[in-house]
Amino acid sequence: MDWIEVVGLSGSVLSSITFMPQVYQTWKTKSVGDLNLSMMTIVFLSTVIWLIYGIGKGLLPVIICNGIICFLSLLLIYFKVRFGKK
Repeated sequence: MDWIEVVGLSGSVLSSITFMPQVYQTWKTKSVGDLNLSMMTIVFLSTVIWLIYGIGKGLLPVIICNGIICFLSLLLIYFKVRFGKK
């Protein structure tokens, strides 16, 4: 593995964990009032497209990052729908 692959994987990990505090906070508090469903849907759709691209090109950092963000954004969408009905 060369240095540029390490840089790509490091960026992938850092990008992936950006959503984790929001997912944890939302799950813990069940508060979704500040989550914007439109934005989360756009994030989800864009990561699906990036994931398809990464798979097609065989780019592991793109696959890892967007796979994780896709899952986390889908989880936030679920929380918004589930906890938003009060």
